[in-house]
Amino acid sequence: MNEAAVLEVGREALWVVLKVAGPIMGAGLLIGLTIALFQALTTIQEMTLTFVPKILVIFSAIIFFLPFMMTTVIEFARTLFDRMVGLG
Repeated sequence: MNEAAVLEVGREALWVVLKVAGPIMGAGLLIGLTIALFQALTTIQEMTLTFVPKILVIFSAIIFFLPFMMTTVIEFARTLFDRMVGLG
């Protein structure tokens, strides 16, 4: 296995991490911005107001995107295993 192949595997691994974590982080970002805008408009500075909606939205996003995330990780693992078999 040469350096180019190692770099390719690393690049693909980073891309998989971004694809898997991106939707969850995006959902957290959107709900965070929405809550921050609501707090700024109403001058309600309650600390617990930010946590409960974020937790609910992130958990629901995980449940919603779980099939996509699992498919992405499984496809990456299969290509990685195929490369391992090709080495031996």
